[in-house]
Amino acid sequence: MRRRTLVRGAAVFGAAVALTAGTALPAAAHGSHGSPGSHGSRDYVALGDSYTSGPAIPVQVDANCARSSSNYPSLVTARLRRTTLTDVSCAGATTTQMWQAQGTNPPQLDAVTKGADLVSLQIGGNDIGFGTIIGTCAYVAAGAPTGSPCRAYYNATGTDRLEAAIAQTAPKIAAVLADIHKRAPRADVVVVGYPDLLPDSGVGCRPAVPFADGDFAYLRDTEKKLNTMLAQQARAAHATYVDTYTPTIGHDMCTAPGVRWIEPLTPASPAAPAHPNALGEQAMAAAVLDRLTCVRQAG
Repeated sequence: MRRRTLVRGAAVFGAAVALTAGTALPAAAHGSHGSPGSHGSRDYVALGDSYTSGPAIPVQVDANCARSSSNYPSLVTARLRRTTLTDVSCAGATTTQMWQAQGTNPPQLDAVTKGADLVSLQIGGNDIGFGTIIGTCAYVAAGAPTGSPCRAYYNATGTDRLEAAIAQTAPKIAAVLADIHKRAPRADVVVVGYPDLLPDSGVGCRPAVPFADGDFAYLRDTEKKLNTMLAQQARAAHATYVDTYTPTIGHDMCTAPGVRWIEPLTPASPAAPAHPNALGEQAMAAAVLDRLTCVRQAG
């Protein structure tokens, strides 16, 4: 019964509903990347999971991967002059799907060729078990709503299993980045971190987000450790890390509709539960464009 409940908790991520709004993006970073490809255009390849693809956000252009035409790679492309996008991001992807097919979709790295000028990568959340973590933490909260049962569950052996999963994912990220550089040696490579999902203060909002009071801070810290690992791997691979956490603080799933950029487990705007809505994708696009502009100016 416990296993079935946990699976049902994780399966909540298939749902989505309702409406969206917009936020301003920074001015385009014209001429900021690499050498133009053929026909004078720059080739941008977007790799990643559901945080990149934008499930349930209108307009969905690929049902197999829950990919939106309003996800951040599409928004970045619209702001960069003479840039063509190949977006192979796919909901549910892990680092494994960089080299292996995901259903009928070929390995994502197949899209990265020597002509690529810009490659973005946002991956790792599913490697550490994002959906299962949410389902598990929501389930155990019922027995100790004012405690930290999720932290206790993942530390029951005396070692933080989520921290260990992040450490085990690090070499996988390194391998992906090494392969990107091998396939596209001229490309600017950006590693995109994950946005702020829960209140940065650590103060929860049960029952709107059904975690135990003490687990909000634990899950916040776990996400920060994941982002720190991604930043470290980006630096080691001479790639650019894009911090999407800091600019999204105050817009987490505990905030009100219209303010939040991450939907809670019961979305009020079209998005997958615990995923960015259209505003969240716009915020990540703005962070990517700002970082690319800084790289261009520093170069």
